[in-house]
Amino acid sequence: MCDFNTLTHEEKLLHHQKLLNCANAFGGKNFFLQLLEAIRENKPHPLIAGNSEFNIELGTITWNKVIFNDKLQLLIKARVHEGKQNNLLPDKEAKNYKKILNVIRTLKPIVFNVKPANKEDGIGFFFQPFDIIDENTTKLNPLFDALFFCSVDTVKKVLNYEAKA
Repeated sequence: MCDFNTLTHEEKLLHHQKLLNCANAFGGKNFFLQLLEAIRENKPHPLIAGNSEFNIELGTITWNKVIFNDKLQLLIKARVHEGKQNNLLPDKEAKNYKKILNVIRTLKPIVFNVKPANKEDGIGFFFQPFDIIDENTTKLNPLFDALFFCSVDTVKKVLNYEAKA
Protein backbone atom coordinates (compact mmCIF):
# COMPACT_ATOMS: atom_id res chain seq x y z
CA MET A 1 0.00 0.00 0.00
CA CYS A 2 2.87 2.34 0.75
CA ASP A 3 4.00 2.18 -2.88
CA PHE A 4 0.76 3.77 -4.03
CA ASN A 5 1.94 4.62 -7.55
CA THR A 6 2.35 0.93 -8.47
CA LEU A 7 -1.25 0.03 -7.60
CA THR A 8 -3.98 -0.40 -10.19
CA HIS A 9 -6.71 2.21 -10.50
CA GLU A 10 -9.17 -0.15 -8.75
CA GLU A 11 -6.77 -0.78 -5.85
CA LYS A 12 -6.15 2.95 -5.49
CA LEU A 13 -9.91 3.61 -5.36
CA LEU A 14 -10.43 0.82 -2.83
CA HIS A 15 -7.65 2.10 -0.52
CA HIS A 16 -8.86 5.68 -0.96
CA GLN A 17 -12.40 4.77 0.10
CA LYS A 18 -11.27 2.64 3.04
CA LEU A 19 -8.90 5.30 4.40
CA LEU A 20 -11.39 8.11 3.80
CA ASN A 21 -14.10 6.22 5.73
CA CYS A 22 -11.68 5.70 8.64
CA ALA A 23 -10.51 9.32 8.54
CA ASN A 24 -14.12 10.51 8.65
CA ALA A 25 -14.84 8.15 11.55
CA PHE A 26 -11.95 9.79 13.42
CA GLY A 27 -13.06 13.37 12.80
CA GLY A 28 -11.88 14.06 9.26
CA LYS A 29 -8.73 14.04 7.14
CA ASN A 30 -6.88 16.63 9.21
CA PHE A 31 -7.42 14.84 12.53
CA PHE A 32 -6.45 11.53 10.91
CA LEU A 33 -3.25 13.01 9.45
CA GLN A 34 -2.38 14.58 12.81
CA LEU A 35 -2.75 11.13 14.38
CA LEU A 36 -0.35 9.68 11.79
CA GLU A 37 2.19 12.44 12.37
CA ALA A 38 2.06 11.81 16.12
CA ILE A 39 2.63 8.08 15.53
CA ARG A 40 5.65 8.80 13.28
CA GLU A 41 7.17 11.20 15.83
CA ASN A 42 6.79 8.81 18.77
CA LYS A 43 9.95 6.99 19.81
CA PRO A 44 10.09 4.07 20.44
CA HIS A 45 7.51 2.82 17.95
CA PRO A 46 4.01 3.05 19.49
CA LEU A 47 3.25 -0.60 18.68
CA ILE A 48 5.64 -1.77 21.40
CA ALA A 49 3.96 0.27 24.15
CA GLY A 50 3.71 -1.84 27.29
CA ASN A 51 0.18 -0.64 28.03
CA SER A 52 -1.02 -1.46 24.47
CA GLU A 53 -2.27 2.03 23.76
CA PHE A 54 -1.26 5.23 22.05
CA ASN A 55 -2.82 8.50 23.22
CA ILE A 56 -2.82 11.96 21.71
CA GLU A 57 -5.06 14.93 22.40
CA LEU A 58 -7.31 14.02 19.45
CA GLY A 59 -7.89 10.38 20.40
CA THR A 60 -6.59 6.97 21.35
CA ILE A 61 -5.53 3.75 19.68
CA THR A 62 -5.78 0.65 21.87
CA TRP A 63 -5.07 -3.00 21.16
CA ASN A 64 -5.58 -6.17 23.12
CA LYS A 65 -2.09 -7.69 23.27
CA VAL A 66 1.44 -6.44 23.95
CA ILE A 67 3.70 -6.48 20.88
CA PHE A 68 7.38 -7.02 21.58
CA ASN A 69 10.15 -5.26 19.68
CA ASP A 70 11.55 -8.47 18.14
CA LYS A 71 8.15 -9.21 16.56
CA LEU A 72 7.90 -5.63 15.29
CA GLN A 73 11.36 -5.81 13.70
CA LEU A 74 10.50 -9.09 11.96
CA LEU A 75 7.23 -7.56 10.73
CA ILE A 76 9.08 -4.55 9.32
CA LYS A 77 11.45 -6.88 7.42
CA ALA A 78 8.49 -8.93 6.17
CA ARG A 79 6.87 -5.73 4.82
CA VAL A 80 9.82 -5.33 2.45
CA HIS A 81 9.28 -8.89 1.22
CA GLU A 82 5.56 -8.23 0.77
CA GLY A 83 6.35 -5.23 -1.43
CA LYS A 84 8.35 -7.46 -3.78
CA GLN A 85 6.32 -10.70 -3.64
CA ASN A 86 2.83 -9.40 -2.82
CA ASN A 87 2.86 -11.75 0.19
CA LEU A 88 4.15 -11.34 3.75
CA LEU A 89 5.02 -15.03 3.92
CA PRO A 90 8.30 -16.04 2.28
CA ASP A 91 8.62 -19.36 0.45
CA LYS A 92 8.29 -22.35 2.77
CA GLU A 93 11.93 -23.25 2.06
CA ALA A 94 13.20 -19.82 3.19
CA LYS A 95 15.14 -19.88 6.46
CA ASN A 96 12.99 -17.11 8.00
CA TYR A 97 9.65 -18.73 7.01
CA LYS A 98 8.88 -20.09 10.51
CA LYS A 99 9.81 -16.81 12.20
CA ILE A 100 7.52 -14.78 9.92
CA LEU A 101 4.74 -17.35 10.27
CA ASN A 102 5.04 -17.10 14.08
CA VAL A 103 4.84 -13.29 13.89
CA ILE A 104 1.64 -13.57 11.85
CA ARG A 105 0.17 -16.16 14.24
CA THR A 106 1.08 -13.98 17.22
CA LEU A 107 -0.29 -10.71 15.82
CA LYS A 108 -3.28 -12.03 13.85
CA PRO A 109 -5.77 -12.04 16.76
CA ILE A 110 -4.95 -8.46 17.78
CA VAL A 111 -7.71 -5.92 17.26
CA PHE A 112 -6.84 -2.23 17.07
CA ASN A 113 -9.50 0.22 18.21
CA VAL A 114 -9.14 3.85 17.13
CA LYS A 115 -11.39 6.35 18.92
CA PRO A 116 -11.55 10.14 18.70
CA ALA A 117 -11.37 12.03 22.01
CA ASN A 118 -14.69 13.80 21.35
CA LYS A 119 -17.72 11.72 20.42
CA GLU A 120 -18.98 14.47 18.10
CA ASP A 121 -15.82 14.10 15.97
CA GLY A 122 -16.72 10.55 14.96
CA ILE A 123 -17.41 7.04 16.13
CA GLY A 124 -13.94 5.63 15.54
CA PHE A 125 -13.08 2.34 13.87
CA PHE A 126 -11.31 -0.95 14.49
CA PHE A 127 -9.20 -3.30 12.39
CA GLN A 128 -6.84 -6.27 12.50
CA PRO A 129 -3.24 -6.18 11.22
CA PHE A 130 -3.49 -8.79 8.45
CA ASP A 131 -5.63 -9.91 5.56
CA ILE A 132 -5.34 -13.70 5.27
CA ILE A 133 -5.96 -14.52 1.61
CA ASP A 134 -5.34 -18.29 1.86
CA GLU A 135 -3.05 -20.63 3.82
CA ASN A 136 -0.03 -19.55 1.75
CA THR A 137 -0.82 -15.85 1.26
CA THR A 138 -1.04 -13.15 3.91
CA LYS A 139 -0.96 -9.40 3.36
CA LEU A 140 -0.79 -6.46 5.71
CA ASN A 141 -4.13 -4.81 6.17
CA PRO A 142 -3.75 -1.55 4.17
CA LEU A 143 -5.19 0.40 7.10
CA PHE A 144 -2.64 -1.09 9.53
CA ASP A 145 0.12 -0.32 7.01
CA ALA A 146 -1.11 3.27 6.55
CA LEU A 147 -1.49 3.97 10.26
CA PHE A 148 1.81 2.61 11.46
CA PHE A 149 4.27 2.42 8.55
CA CYS A 150 3.54 4.42 5.38
CA SER A 151 4.77 7.98 5.05
CA VAL A 152 2.26 10.69 5.90
CA ASP A 153 2.69 12.06 2.35
CA THR A 154 1.67 8.70 0.88
CA VAL A 155 -1.42 8.56 3.08
CA LYS A 156 -2.30 12.13 1.98
CA LYS A 157 -2.01 10.96 -1.63
CA VAL A 158 -4.36 8.05 -0.92
CA LEU A 159 -6.88 10.24 0.92
CA ASN A 160 -6.90 12.82 -1.88
CA TYR A 161 -6.94 10.33 -4.77
CA GLU A 162 -9.51 11.12 -7.43
CA ALA A 163 -10.49 8.96 -10.33
CA LYS A 164 -9.52 10.45 -13.65
CA ALA A 165 -12.45 10.43 -16.04
